[in-house]
Amino acid sequence: MSRVTAFNASGASRGFPTATDTSAEGDDVPDGYEQFVADRLDRLLRYATAMTCDRYLAQDIVQEVLLRAQRRWHRIGALDAPYLYVKRMVTNEYLSWWRRRAAREVTSSHSALAEVSPPVDDPAVRHAERDAMRARIAVLPRKQRAALVLRYYEDSTDAEIAAILGCGEGTVRSHISRALKTLRANQNTNTSSAAEVLR
Repeated sequence: MSRVTAFNASGASRGFPTATDTSAEGDDVPDGYEQFVADRLDRLLRYATAMTCDRYLAQDIVQEVLLRAQRRWHRIGALDAPYLYVKRMVTNEYLSWWRRRAAREVTSSHSALAEVSPPVDDPAVRHAERDAMRARIAVLPRKQRAALVLRYYEDSTDAEIAAILGCGEGTVRSHISRALKTLRANQNTNTSSAAEVLR
C-alpha cells in the first residue's frame, strides 16, 4: 500500500481515488462516489487519525478503504447510510491492522490528535495533561480505543457503536467502562478529560 502524505491546495489528499484516478480497476467512477469522497474524506481522515493516533497510518487506512469502496460503490452507494458503512470499513481496517501487527508496538504521537482537535488556548499545565491523556488513550486495547473514539469523537450511540464494531450494546458499554476505568486509575483521570482530548 502506498503511503499518502501530500495534500493539494483544496486540502484533499493526493493519492486517494477520484474521478480522474485511472489506477483503480476500470476507468469508470460509479455515480455518486466522487461526491462522497469530496464530502466525507476530511471527516474520515480525522476519525481514523483519532483512532490510530498516527496521521500517516490513518491516511493509509482511509486510502485502502476508499479504493475498496470505489470497486463496490454500486452496492454501497445504494445503502441508506453509505458513510456509516464506510466508517465501519475504516474501523475494521484499523482493527485488522492491529491484529496483523499484534507483536509490534505502535508509538503514540502527541501531535496526532492535536491536529484534529479544535484550537484551544490552554496554559502549559493543561497542555501537559492533554499530552499525557493522549499517550494513555494510545495504549488502550484496540476495541476499547475504537469505542471511546466513536463515543466521544463521533458522538455515536451504543447501538451505532455496536453496529460498527460488530458486537452487542452490552459489550460496547463494557469496552467504554473498562477504558474509562483504566484512564481514571492512571493519575486519577476523569471522564471529562478523555472526552475533551477526543473532541
